[in-house]
Amino acid sequence: MASSSKALVEFIGSLDKDSYVSLLSKLIGESKFVQNNPPELIPQEDLIVKHVLESLRPYSTETGGGPLVINHVAYHSGRGNLIVEYPGSVPGKILSFVGMHMDVVTANPDDWEFDPFSLSIDGDKLRGRGTTDCLGHVALVTELMKRLGQTKPALKSTVVAVFIASEENSSIPGVGVDMLVKDKLLDKLKSGPLYWIDTADKQPCVGTGGMIPWKLHITGKLFHSGLAHKAINAMELAMEGLKEIQARFYRDFPPHPQEKVYGFATPSTMKPTQWSYPAGGINQIPGECTVCGDVRLTPFYEVKEVITKLQEYVDDINSNIEKLETRGPVSKYVLPDENLRGRLTISFDEASAGVACNLDSPGFHVLCKATEEVVGHVKPYSITGTLPLIRDLKDEGFDVQTSGYGLMATYHAKNEYCLLTDMCQGFDVFVRIISQLEEQD
Repeated sequence: MASSSKALVEFIGSLDKDSYVSLLSKLIGESKFVQNNPPELIPQEDLIVKHVLESLRPYSTETGGGPLVINHVAYHSGRGNLIVEYPGSVPGKILSFVGMHMDVVTANPDDWEFDPFSLSIDGDKLRGRGTTDCLGHVALVTELMKRLGQTKPALKSTVVAVFIASEENSSIPGVGVDMLVKDKLLDKLKSGPLYWIDTADKQPCVGTGGMIPWKLHITGKLFHSGLAHKAINAMELAMEGLKEIQARFYRDFPPHPQEKVYGFATPSTMKPTQWSYPAGGINQIPGECTVCGDVRLTPFYEVKEVITKLQEYVDDINSNIEKLETRGPVSKYVLPDENLRGRLTISFDEASAGVACNLDSPGFHVLCKATEEVVGHVKPYSITGTLPLIRDLKDEGFDVQTSGYGLMATYHAKNEYCLLTDMCQGFDVFVRIISQLEEQD
C-alpha cells in the first residue's frame, strides 16, 4: 500500500466499538417493527432511518456541522430509503456502499434462546434479529459515514452510502432500490464500483443464483386401492414424471465451466420441496396431487430458456405418457377403455436471474486486496442463493461487487448473531477500499 494510502487509513482509523454497539442496540430494538412479511407484517423502515439520522445529522450540511449530504427518499409512508454522500474533489470519481437494508425476516420469540428483538451480548457475539442480516451492516456503514463526517479527509472520491427499504419481500412493489434506480437517483454511482453490503463471512461473493419457482399438478383417476387396475395413480405419475423432468434438466443444464472459475458451491439444480394432495382414505388411490419446488440456476444459463425447456419436457411427457416408466404389473397412466390419460401441468411463479460479478473490475481487485490485508486471506465464493436486486443493478450498468461481515450460518436463522470482531474487520476493509481507490486515476 502506498504511503499516502497508509496515512489515509491511519487518519480515518478503526471502528469505534462502543458507538457501534450503542447504535446497533437501538436498531435491534426496532427489529420487531421492521419484520417484512405482508400483509400481516409491513415494515416501518423509517424507525431505522430515525436512528441513522440521529448519528449522521450532526455532521451534515443540514445542520452545518459537517460535509455529509443526506437525502431521505420515501415512496410509501413510513418506509424511507436514505442516501448519504461524502463529497470528493474530483467530479465523476465515486464509490458506493449499497444494499444495507432496513427490514428483516420474521422471528418467533418462542423458538429462540434469547429475545430476538433486543440486542444481547455474549462475549464477541452480538445477538438479535438483523445482526447479520442486515441491521448490523446498517450500523456499520453508518459508523463509516459518521467517521468521514467527523475526520473530513481530503478525498478525490465521493463516497456514497445507500440504505434501502424492502429487500426481504417484494410483494409490495415500488418501495426500495428499484424506485431509486427508476428515478435515476443512483445514476452517478455507475461511474465507480458499487459494493453491495448484504452477504456474509467476510469474503467477496462474486456470484449468485437465479430462482424459478415451479408447480407441477398431476391428474390421474381416483379409485379403490383394491382395484388398482382401474386407477391412474397420480402419485406414481408424479414421481415418474418428475424423475424424467429432472433427468432432462440435468442433461440440458449440466455443470458449467464458469462455475469453477466463480467458486460456486453447487451447479444448477431442479428439485421438489413440497407435496400436497386432497385428503382421502388410505384405501383410495389419489386422482390428483401437486408437487412444488424450484430451480436454482447459475448465472451462466438464461432463466427464459429453462422455463421454455421445462414446459417442453412436460408437453412431450404428456404426448408420450405410455412410454413413461410404471410401477408394477397394473400400474398405468392410460385407461383406453375409458378414454382417460394421466396428465402433468406445470406453472411458474415469478422468476429471478442470478448474477456473475465482473472479475476484471478494478473495484473487485480492490475488494480482494483490502480483504487479504485485513482478514489475512481472500477466497471469493459464489452460491445459488438469490439476490435479485443486484442482478437488476448490473443490468442497469452498475459495477456491482458484494461482500458482508455477518455469518452465513445465522442468516435468516433462529438465534441470529454476528461477531463484533468481524464487523471491526468489515470497517477496516471499507477504509482500505476508499484509500486504495484514491490511488487510482
